[in-house]
Amino acid sequence: MRSRFSAYALGLDVYVLATWHPSTRPARLENEGIEWRRLQIVDVSGDVVEFRASYRTPEGAGLLHERSRFVKEGGRWLYVDGEHTPDQR
Repeated sequence: MRSRFSAYALGLDVYVLATWHPSTRPARLENEGIEWRRLQIVDVSGDVVEFRASYRTPEGAGLLHERSRFVKEGGRWLYVDGEHTPDQR
C-alpha cells in the first residue's frame, strides 16, 4: 500500500499499473492534477487495507478513505479493488 501511494505521489503510473491485478487493471490512470500529500494506514486485516490519503487538486483539498482488497500471486501483493468515499472533508 505504501509503495503504491508513493508511486501515485511521484507520478509513477507504470509501477501503479504493474501492482494492479490484471482482472481489474484499467488501461490507464486518471491521476492528472492530483497532488497526493499524506497516507494514513487505518487498519490491516488479512488481504484488506483500510487507509486515508489526503490530496490537493486545483479545486482544493480532499481526503480519500478506502478499504482496498489485495491478492498475493507469485509472491507479490496486487491491488484488486476497493470501496471508498471520495471526499470526507
